[in-house]
Amino acid sequence: MSGGHTFSGGAHDHGRCVADALDEAANLCARRGVRLTALRRRVLELIWDGHQPAGAYAILEALRRENRKAAPPTVYRALEFLSAHGLIHRIESLNAFIGCVRPDRPHAGQFLICEHCGTTAELRDEEIDATVARSALRAGFQTIRQTVEVTGLCPECRTASASG
Repeated sequence: MSGGHTFSGGAHDHGRCVADALDEAANLCARRGVRLTALRRRVLELIWDGHQPAGAYAILEALRRENRKAAPPTVYRALEFLSAHGLIHRIESLNAFIGCVRPDRPHAGQFLICEHCGTTAELRDEEIDATVARSALRAGFQTIRQTVEVTGLCPECRTASASG
């Protein structure tokens, strides 16, 4: 699930979550011999700031509020780098990005998205990957990229909805 965040209601140290994600990104980039520049790191940090997917223009506005000279191409290049190195996922249905909890190995994206609060959790279910791959193969379809997005209500929003 995204950054260790789950919908299970367990305690979540978000500061530690973000710090761990940034440390892992820095280590991964160092091992791969690529640069995690200050801007790329800040964009990644902004994405990890919440468990809601962040759009490119929201990231751009946040950078501008920090008095950084950022233009759309700069943000898009940073997002392309982070995506190419598996540090973020694009949530297609929202045209937004979320931090990847397993950037050290390639995998399909599987996400639970709360349609009320926007909280998004990344699943880790290899059975889903295998089922989709088998079904695609039976249909004669060559899979290039696989993303599964499930929209619903998180436990907090379900509870609020039921009691409200």
